[in-house]
Amino acid sequence: MSVLVAIDDGVTFQEKFSMVNQELKAPDIGFTHADFAALLDKYDYHFNPGDVVAGTVFSIEPKGALIDIGAKTAAYIPIQEMSINRIDAPEEVLHSNETREFFILADENEEGQLTLSIRRIEYMRAWERVRQLQAEDATVRSAVFATNRGGALVRIEGLRGFIPGSHISTRATKEDLVGEELPLKFLEVDEERNRLVLSHRRALVERKMNKLEVGEVVIGAVRGIKPYGAFIDIGGVSGLLHISEISHDHIDTPHSVFNVNDEVKVMIIDLDAERGRISLSTKQLEPEPGDMVKNPQVVYDKAEEMAAKYREEMLAKRLGTATAEVEPELEEEIPAASEDDEE
Repeated sequence: MSVLVAIDDGVTFQEKFSMVNQELKAPDIGFTHADFAALLDKYDYHFNPGDVVAGTVFSIEPKGALIDIGAKTAAYIPIQEMSINRIDAPEEVLHSNETREFFILADENEEGQLTLSIRRIEYMRAWERVRQLQAEDATVRSAVFATNRGGALVRIEGLRGFIPGSHISTRATKEDLVGEELPLKFLEVDEERNRLVLSHRRALVERKMNKLEVGEVVIGAVRGIKPYGAFIDIGGVSGLLHISEISHDHIDTPHSVFNVNDEVKVMIIDLDAERGRISLSTKQLEPEPGDMVKNPQVVYDKAEEMAAKYREEMLAKRLGTATAEVEPELEEEIPAASEDDEE
């Protein structure tokens, strides 16, 4: 039984043989196996590792498949190279007589057979896609499939991504995170080092930031206290109330003012979407310096009034800066206009 092996331009093995025969029509030329092999090579294509070629599936085996790419010997693709994702059977990816692209993974073995890969093509395209998503500052969603001491693992476009523990904003334990779908932002995309790092916190902060404004008063709960400040939960995202922004009076430690789970009123003084940070203040809400230490309730009662004054002061500063920048330009334009009048 003869096997027809098609090359890229549709030439079959039998057609190759006809081409060779045409060059051997002269009766005085002897025909040997060496002559045939040499002339066959003349019509053969050379394949190199790293090439992407078209191929047709003509035999599927339990752990791989034979692919016709136009070489003298059928190429082989093992099951582990069929997809960027784990599969249990070749039929999940390939179908008989299907034609598609393949990556040449390894050169010919002793039997002259090339090794192919689909996974490598998907891998390259996946990195290209995540680079594009990072450039667009897109938010992606993915389910956590595992956790470790450092954080959680997800898959983005088939690539394994890592969410550091410090960038996970949820009250759920790490074990309970498995299976949960999270909104994520890209922190690092590095194909050479095979690093794909994401942030759940930044995605939440960005979404929350779209509804927040600098100078706005919000109610939150103290979720953590550190020597440098208190972390305040405001609607599911965390903001930092730095020790220097608690009161005009000196404070040795935030513990002297707050306890965990205290409900507080704070004002937003900065929104940094790129780093996913919200900076807060009670100092700017004090009617009198030191009120936050002496009587926090007074600060909370007059918070909106003090915040309105803060916004007015900020607006005045911006207008003052804008005026200072415009005036020199006007001074330069006036003499030019008077010169035109004199003419």
